[in-house]
Amino acid sequence: MSEIKQQDIENETTAQQAAAKKPWSWQKKFGFRVLFIFFLAMSIPFSANWYKNVFTLDWSRPHYRDLYDIARFQPSFLSLFGGQRSRDITDSPSGDESSKKDGVKKNKAEKVGAKKAEAKNENGAALPPKRSFLADYVDWGIALVFALVGALIWTAFDRKRKSYHILYYWIRVVVRYRAGIGIIGFGFTKLFPTQMPYPSLGLLNSNFGDFTAQKIYWLSVGVVPWYQVFGGVVEIVAGAMLFFRKTSTFGAILLAAALGDITFVNYAYDGGVHVYAFYFVLLGLFIAADDFPKLYNLLILERYTVPFRVYPDFRKPWLKYTRITLKVLTFVIFFGVLTYTEVINFKYDPYKQPATAGVKKLRGNYRVSEFKINGEVIPFNPLDSTRWQEATFENWTTLTFKINRPVLIDPSNGGGSPMRDIQRTFEISGVAGGQRAFHYYADTVDKVLYLQDKNVMALRGGRKGADKAKEAKPKEDNWISKTAWQHIGDENKMIDKAAWSTRRDREFEEKPREVKRHRMVLRYDTTDGSRVILSGINERKDSIYVVLDRYDRQYVLPKSTLSAGKY
Repeated sequence: MSEIKQQDIENETTAQQAAAKKPWSWQKKFGFRVLFIFFLAMSIPFSANWYKNVFTLDWSRPHYRDLYDIARFQPSFLSLFGGQRSRDITDSPSGDESSKKDGVKKNKAEKVGAKKAEAKNENGAALPPKRSFLADYVDWGIALVFALVGALIWTAFDRKRKSYHILYYWIRVVVRYRAGIGIIGFGFTKLFPTQMPYPSLGLLNSNFGDFTAQKIYWLSVGVVPWYQVFGGVVEIVAGAMLFFRKTSTFGAILLAAALGDITFVNYAYDGGVHVYAFYFVLLGLFIAADDFPKLYNLLILERYTVPFRVYPDFRKPWLKYTRITLKVLTFVIFFGVLTYTEVINFKYDPYKQPATAGVKKLRGNYRVSEFKINGEVIPFNPLDSTRWQEATFENWTTLTFKINRPVLIDPSNGGGSPMRDIQRTFEISGVAGGQRAFHYYADTVDKVLYLQDKNVMALRGGRKGADKAKEAKPKEDNWISKTAWQHIGDENKMIDKAAWSTRRDREFEEKPREVKRHRMVLRYDTTDGSRVILSGINERKDSIYVVLDRYDRQYVLPKSTLSAGKY
C-alpha cells in the first residue's frame, strides 16, 4: 500500500512539474499582470506622512502608535487627484500633519452636515449622512484602473515571456508581509484590550436606546475583555503564520475568515471599519487562491495532492542573508518592540481613555440634590432642559452629567492617536440623548475645575447656547490663568514615566488646533467626596450652583478583570 502511495505522489509531482514548465496562456499572463500591479499598489504606502513617521521615529522612546501607524495603512489614491479618501472610522483626529491639512475641508463639511441635520431635527440631534457602498471603495477602483492600464503597457513591451512563476512568488511575499504586519498591529489592540474599552460609569449610566448600533457592538465586546483578547490571539496567530511559506496558506485562510466576520459585523452594526477589514480579506484570499484547487483536490475529491510552487534560488548568499535579515527585523519590531509599547499603552496610556488620573476625592456616581441657575432653584424635572439629572466623576479627568437636551452625535468610535485627553472621545462617541461629558483640568490648590465639552458638535446642536457662547467668548483665549496653570501642571507629564515618549512630547509641543467648545469654570468644595458642592459659571455663562451626593450604584455587570490605565 505504501508503495502505491509513493508511486502516486511521484506521479503527481511529475505532473505538476510538467505543468509548471508549460507556457501560460495570454489570458493568464494578462490577468497576472493586472493582479501584480493591483496588489502591489494595495500593499505599498503612498502617503508622505507614512514615510515621515518611519524616518522620524525615535526608537529610544517609542510610542505604540508609532509602530501601529507603520502597520496600519490602506490605499489612498483619491488624494493624489485632490480628493479626500472615505475616511475609515478608525481614522479619528490626531496631532499629525495630515489631520491639520484636512482640517479646513473637514470643518466645512461638518458645518454643512450639521446645518442639514439641524434642519431635519429641531433638537439638533442627528447623525451625519451615510456614504454609499461604492464610495467607500473608490480607492480600490482607482488602483484597479491603474492596474489595467499598467497591464496593457506591460503586455505591449513584454510579449515573449512564457510565464511569471518567480514574479508570482515575490508578489505573494509582498502581500504576505503586508497582511501579516497589518493584522498583527490590529491584533495587539485586542490582545491588550484597548480597542474596545470596558464602558465607563457615564456609559453604564446612559440609556440603552441612546446608543447607536455601532456603539452597542463595541460595548458588547468591551464588557467581555477576554473574548476581545481571544480575537487578538486569532489575528496575531494568523499574521505570524503569514511570515512563513509552509504556513502562509493556513494563515491566509484564518485571516480571511476572521476578518470576513469583522467585515460583516461592521456592515450589520454600521461600525465603520468594514473597508479596512475587507482589505485584509482581499489580501488573504489572494495569498490562498493558488492553493484552493489543491485543497479541493485533497479534501473534497480525496486525491493524493502534493503542494508544488516555484521558488527563487535562495542558495545565493545575498538573497539568503537578505531574507533572513528582513524576517528577523520584522519579528524584532512587530513582536518585540510593538509588544512592549502595547503593554505600556495598556497599563498607563490606553489610547481611547483619558490617561490622566482624576481628582480621587471626587470619583463616583452622584445624585443632584440641589441645582440653581443665577440663584434660582430649579427642582427636579426629567423634562427640564437645564437641570442636571445625575452626575459622575470618572477615574480620569472627565465629568459626565445627564440633561434633557440632546446634541449632535459624534459618529466616530473615539479612536485615532490623540495624546491630549480632551480628544479621546470614546465616552461620548455614538451616544445620543442628553449624556454630556466634560474634560477638566483640576487646580487642586484653589479647588477649581476648568471644564470643556468633549463633544465638539455640541455647539452646533444647541444653537441658542452656541450663539451666546460665541458672543461672550473673549478674543484672547486666556480662560485659565497662568497661576492656575502652575497649579495644574503639565498634562504631558501627568502619566507614568514609563509611558513618556517622543511622539507625546511632539504633540504637546505643538499648538493645538483651535476648536470651539462649551466651557465651564467650577469651584468644588468637599471633605471626603460624599457630598460635593460645585459653583461657578456654566457653558451658557450663567451662574450655577450644584449640590451632589455620592451613592453606590450597583450594576448587574461585573467589574472588568482586565482594566486599562493607571488611575
